[in-house]
Amino acid sequence: MKKQLPLISGIAAITVSFFVFVIPFLFIIFMAFKDRRQAASRDFSWPEGFHLWENLVEVVTTRNWMMITAFVNSSILTVVSVTLLVVLAAMVGFVLARRDAKWNGPIEFLILAGLMIPPAVVPTIWLLQGLKLFGTLHGMILIEVAYNLPFSIILYRAFIATIPRELDEAAIIDGARPLDVFFRVILPLLWPVTVTNIVVQSVGIFNDFTNPLYYLPGANNATVQLTLYNFQSQFNTAYNLLFTNILLITIPPLLVFLFFNRQIVAGMTAGAVKG
Repeated sequence: MKKQLPLISGIAAITVSFFVFVIPFLFIIFMAFKDRRQAASRDFSWPEGFHLWENLVEVVTTRNWMMITAFVNSSILTVVSVTLLVVLAAMVGFVLARRDAKWNGPIEFLILAGLMIPPAVVPTIWLLQGLKLFGTLHGMILIEVAYNLPFSIILYRAFIATIPRELDEAAIIDGARPLDVFFRVILPLLWPVTVTNIVVQSVGIFNDFTNPLYYLPGANNATVQLTLYNFQSQFNTAYNLLFTNILLITIPPLLVFLFFNRQIVAGMTAGAVKG
């Protein structure tokens, strides 16, 4: 019985995953293939005709090609935010892991507070308005960096703590300056955790809905998640177009997870194994 327990647990996990992840995704695909009349029933029926292409064309061209604008905005927001997150979090994690200063404790407390305390939306809007950054893409980039920085710092600090200090000392003896030690010695060793951070943060920022809704108003500033509003209303929702839109914005994160799944697991476990 004990030998069969792992097999039973594996089958149960696969079954639960199938019902939780696969069936909803199949439902999205079926709805994207239907026309407006059949999609209005919102049932798990086989499409009577294959209308995916015409649904895609209408989704992309709606509101003066808003979907294209949204993909460009989301791509810029994701790439710039993740780049800043990687550099800033790695540098802060390096300092916290290498310097035993009296202010490490308060700083780590503030980092943990950033993970636990929910953001205050209205004061943040006032601050952005005062800085004339409200409703701008670069203001939204700063918001994403600020909200996601604590998790990235904790990730890097834990990994850097496993790297021997002798590497830093050897580089300093060879004449390396502090920035040289970080960028030429430490940063290349952070590749496993960097890949993990890039993938996790990219998917999170690309799929972010609430923050752009609060801080990035305007059709020209729309991100991919906000385009879902194009096809739903209180009285008349085009479910075929809505689910086609969902399918379009689901594919990029799905591909990222499929291609970088091993790197994510390796980065998450590398620090733990060394520690």
